[in-house]
Amino acid sequence: MAQPIPQGYFAHNTEVLGYHDLNGKPAFKLAMQEVNGRWYLYLAHLWHQGWSILDVTDPTAPQFVAFTPGPENTWTIQIQVADGKMITALERIAPGWGGIEGKEHAEGVLIWDVSDPGKPRQLGHYPTGSTGTHRNFYDGGNLMHVAGGAPGYDGKIYHIVDISDPTKPERLSYFALEEQKNGAPKTGAKLSLHGPAHIEADRAYLPYGDGGGIILDVSDIKNPRMISQLVFRGITATQGIHTFLPLPRRKIALINDEAIREHGDEDLNLAGIVDTSNEKQLRLISLFPLPEPPPESGLKNFYEKGGRFGPHNQHHPNHQPCLEDRDDIAYLTYFNAGLRVYDIRDARAPKEIGYFIPPDPKIRIGTKPSRLVAQTEDVLVDRRGCIYISDKNLGIYILRLRTIWPYASG
Repeated sequence: MAQPIPQGYFAHNTEVLGYHDLNGKPAFKLAMQEVNGRWYLYLAHLWHQGWSILDVTDPTAPQFVAFTPGPENTWTIQIQVADGKMITALERIAPGWGGIEGKEHAEGVLIWDVSDPGKPRQLGHYPTGSTGTHRNFYDGGNLMHVAGGAPGYDGKIYHIVDISDPTKPERLSYFALEEQKNGAPKTGAKLSLHGPAHIEADRAYLPYGDGGGIILDVSDIKNPRMISQLVFRGITATQGIHTFLPLPRRKIALINDEAIREHGDEDLNLAGIVDTSNEKQLRLISLFPLPEPPPESGLKNFYEKGGRFGPHNQHHPNHQPCLEDRDDIAYLTYFNAGLRVYDIRDARAPKEIGYFIPPDPKIRIGTKPSRLVAQTEDVLVDRRGCIYISDKNLGIYILRLRTIWPYASG
């Protein structure tokens, strides 16, 4: 049975296919697998500890399959699925986000068997001995790429972990910036691997906060080596670089920071395209246009709407055959500006070709934002062209583009 679609949204060149309220548990990160002709969406929750599964074979009528509870007082907001395995992050909840300070929390990564897609079965646990892990990368096989804390380091660093025996994960190596070592001179920069450490062949692309976008040579997985670093210190917003997503066929990468503070109380956010054709000399070559409010919204700009306004998550194909893999379109969530879709065929001049802004929630579920407005978090696009977006205080919207190229181009 299809759920009613909450109205009051703004849309340009996008249409709503379906909606699910997730039983009052808003999602954060999204992942997917296709099994025996059926499509399963895996969701990590923001305000509730655990993970849910939706059957989205019919995107107009998504069906709830299961909820698996996670450990108490722990962020379980990150998730990845590939090769019949589910990788879920465990992390200390940041202050102000609903955790109980001083109470015990879990940390690390849980590894699950989801070969039976609706019945996750825990296989193993990779602990970091620190505050936990954030956005990790797994595209199948025996290696898991972790953005996690580690004893002796400030912030999160890069771990390469062997899960050939998922019941006994083994760290093979790590990479950190010198300034992250305990006792090293501090410059005030926020140096922490946000993740994911996206892997292309023998290269790892790291979004490293104020450390910028970093490319590593991981041909020797026991000795990662820096090739280059594109630094934006003092320019980007509070988070620093959040996403560094390579599009290897075109030798470019998508890059963005993350809006953190509400009402624009930080440096201007950055979202754009990097030329990676010379990997030793990375260049920022363009910026995405700043989203403008729909005329019918009555807003002069999105800053006056409240909540966060700025970039957050890109669609990541992660080498998964069930996900859309194209390098002429970019999908970027923009918090109170919803989902923005860009034509990036000309990497020097990206153009917005569509958007979807959910209605403001009627019921507060979590502690944020301070003003109850829509805050679009993650986006995932499947091979069929179905677009899934999550929100801090809403369920999952399922969308699609009306037309791929809605305007005339030369």
